[in-house]
Amino acid sequence: MPQPEKSLLPVINMAQLMLEAERETVGITPAAIATKVKLAASILNVAPFEEADAAAAIGVLIQRFSHWIGKDTTLQDDEGHLPWLVAAKKKDWRYWPRYQRFLELKMSVEVVGALDKSTDHILGLLEDPKRSGPWDRRGLVVGHVQSGKTGNYSGLVCKAADAGYKIIIVLAGLHNNLRSQTQIRLEETFLGYETSENRDPGKPLGVGAIDSDPAIHPHCATTRADRGDFNSAVAKHFAISPEEKPWLFVVKKNKTVLTQLLKWIRGHVADTTDLKTGRRIVTKLPLLIIDDEADNASVDTGEQVIDLDGKPDDDHEPKAINGLIRSILHAFDRKSYVGYTATPFANIFIHRRNATTDEGPDLFPQSFIVNLAAPSNYVGPARVFGLLGPEGRVGGLPLMRDVSDYVNGDEPSGWMPPKHNKDHPPAYLGQDILPPSLKEAIHSFALACAARTLRGQGKEHASMLIHVTRFTKVQKEVFRQVEEYVMGMVQRLTRRIDHEALENDLKALWETDFIPTCAEVASLIEEPGENLAVPDWPAILAALPDVVADIKIKTINGTAKDALDYSEQEEHGLKVIAIGGDKLARGLTLEGLSTSYFVRTTKMYDTLMQMGRWFGYRPGYVDLCRLYTTEDLVEWFGHIADASEELRTEFDAMAESGATPKEYGLKVQSHPVLLVTSPLKMRSAKSLYLSFSGELLETIAFFKDDTRLNQNLAAANKLIGSMGKPAESSPIIRNRAGVVQEFSGFLWNAVPGDSVADFFEAFVSHPKAHKVVSKLLAEFVRSMMTKSNELTSWTVAVIAGGRGAPYTFEGGWTIDGALQRSANSSFDDRYSIGRLLSPRDEAIDLDEAAWSAALAATKKGWKPDPAKQKNGVVQKEPDLPNGPAIRRARGMGADGVPAAPERGLLLLYALDPAQAGKDVFKTRTDPIIGFGVSFPASESGVKVEYKVDHLIWKQWELDYGASE
Repeated sequence: MPQPEKSLLPVINMAQLMLEAERETVGITPAAIATKVKLAASILNVAPFEEADAAAAIGVLIQRFSHWIGKDTTLQDDEGHLPWLVAAKKKDWRYWPRYQRFLELKMSVEVVGALDKSTDHILGLLEDPKRSGPWDRRGLVVGHVQSGKTGNYSGLVCKAADAGYKIIIVLAGLHNNLRSQTQIRLEETFLGYETSENRDPGKPLGVGAIDSDPAIHPHCATTRADRGDFNSAVAKHFAISPEEKPWLFVVKKNKTVLTQLLKWIRGHVADTTDLKTGRRIVTKLPLLIIDDEADNASVDTGEQVIDLDGKPDDDHEPKAINGLIRSILHAFDRKSYVGYTATPFANIFIHRRNATTDEGPDLFPQSFIVNLAAPSNYVGPARVFGLLGPEGRVGGLPLMRDVSDYVNGDEPSGWMPPKHNKDHPPAYLGQDILPPSLKEAIHSFALACAARTLRGQGKEHASMLIHVTRFTKVQKEVFRQVEEYVMGMVQRLTRRIDHEALENDLKALWETDFIPTCAEVASLIEEPGENLAVPDWPAILAALPDVVADIKIKTINGTAKDALDYSEQEEHGLKVIAIGGDKLARGLTLEGLSTSYFVRTTKMYDTLMQMGRWFGYRPGYVDLCRLYTTEDLVEWFGHIADASEELRTEFDAMAESGATPKEYGLKVQSHPVLLVTSPLKMRSAKSLYLSFSGELLETIAFFKDDTRLNQNLAAANKLIGSMGKPAESSPIIRNRAGVVQEFSGFLWNAVPGDSVADFFEAFVSHPKAHKVVSKLLAEFVRSMMTKSNELTSWTVAVIAGGRGAPYTFEGGWTIDGALQRSANSSFDDRYSIGRLLSPRDEAIDLDEAAWSAALAATKKGWKPDPAKQKNGVVQKEPDLPNGPAIRRARGMGADGVPAAPERGLLLLYALDPAQAGKDVFKTRTDPIIGFGVSFPASESGVKVEYKVDHLIWKQWELDYGASE
């Protein structure tokens, strides 16, 4: 949350302490907060203490006491693990208590308490550092992009040091700026002092202001400086012994750095030699490695052969970074490894049995995967882009602005065409100028800064992201153009020469965009205590000259200086436009990010997520944020929001059932979202191997031409005509826990799997239907039938009851009305809809016992998600079973419910073209056929091979193989 004026902090913190002391007896209300603020100001003799000061302090405290965090969920494998973390183990702790007090000065006791509980849980999943004998624990913590993972692992570092871990290595990204940023955070949260070039403790900061006792000063082998990483010169001067305080190393994932660190460990820390291999081993000092952005560079992208007996090839040579991390772990006989990431897919693809003599086991999180809950004020993909529903994408925020003028139509030219080389000169319509959309984005940033100033956030950091190319040479050209444009704005606004056109543009943007958008966002997202007042234009205009004059332009090229600018401008707040590429896309936090201009093209699930720097916390200014990007990227981020939500729901369901990380790994690997991660990380050169077991797939992209639509209608007619008389027809009645549900349409039971596979083969899926590839579905059904005797007997239903025209299928079965699904007007090349299925449809084949079992499983695994609450109202417990529970109940059974892995569910939908939207279908009258298919959960592990076009693979290699 925004930090108040420093003069108000003593008042706020004293009032918070008084409120917490009376929480149980009096309660915390806005009135109680106002009373304690005035009392604290009086006790501290703060003068003058005006109404504006009181309002600001009250607002901060209302925010602190209204935010909360949900419960983490965990998959774990306790083989070889001994539970150990009990209260007695924590009585002499020093590092965590001071970090806890440091956090309580900035956030509520509830949020800090949730972090305490979360980090206790993660530490407990590691091994007791005082346990003798060799042990090895490897886990993964999955958070949201920009959601506070650093704060979580800072807490884990503090507790690990308290518990007795002696060497703590934090792997902090690939570049100096991120390593330095992480170093600075850990100085504030763990070390308690600023590191100096000679590695001696500098001035106290952060937790050091709470407890600066030199007796607990941790040692640190790295510094915040650009050249502060571990190196050979540093290694010469360090020695370590078990009696010393913990040692912290904040290092890049760099071959030279990690090689020097490994060499130092073997030469100066190891105390034993392995008689079998000759390896030098550390037996007296327990190791903890924290791997930040664990899916980046840490994963071995080399192909290791696993024989038929499951034995790995010991001659395999892993990629450099992966091999060095494993070798460092392998040099200790007592070690724990915890990866942190928001995009765990590459980590899940690591083979469970990969191991070599020199490097030891691979980094698969075999011990645990923890899914962190997001705080209530987190703005993530689901909140930004919404989730897919029958009426389209719902619940998103109106912050996206379409960008298309960076290219010249369909020509491979323009200011920043998708494919360009390192010498590309950015030119708009042949001129050395910015495209209008980027000028507007810069205007938007200036207006956001002005509005934040008028809301009392003028001393907070504010950032704009421009991410358009990976080439540093092209970034420099963009920097020059942006700098020239901003300098021109400064001249016109401050000197008021030739200023009329610019002021008119800014005024029009404020009145036509900001005023209505702020009102709409305020109705969708209401954070208690926030000031979302919308200033009038004269006030904005008066604030603009100073705001624009303060804007700095920077290219992010990986140096530590980039990360230090925020700390150097702490008193006044840094207003910066950051221009960068890959170095900007990973891990680096852009403080106060409010405007993004983003046109880089990639379809990798994890790459897009990591490039989403605009996710995070936007207290008091989320309504001022803007994302200028392309139509295609908005669509892909929508896919990401849906898939991420689906996988988290599946994770919670599997955690409730006691599944292990290995089982979840198999689930993620088969998830049918195209291009979930780099093919190199997927260990595959020519194909994807997919399983659809436990999945729900539905067609949401359709052709517009009659030829292929008629082909799909014919496929549906052929299937319906072959099935004979329906087992049930309208009204189809289902009793659901005393509530009667009615379905309109027809339903057939025991339909042969071959008939369903024939339908999939005859159906032509749209190339933009990234999850639904009908030919693959046909192959999967046939594979399951022959290899595991599953999916042999289907339920098929035609869902009707819409307001469209009636239609008679082959066999004489007439639906009373085709369904309405409105087209997304953003896509001209296809008929694109929201969701095809109504959520209740997927359970149409379940009897009451199975439905009740699925609902019970849903409730058991459900937890309120604070990141999805609206206006402070927490979600109610679900009254319908969710998809994963339905598919598990069908395929694997439940108490009193037999398993039926042979029974798939195919739902056919006839959509009325006349109700698709104006001018989508001008002459068509026959319905458009869509389908949903619900595959029962299965343990068979059957997959189908998906051959990918060679050109796509080449594009993947370009996306991942090139560097800046």
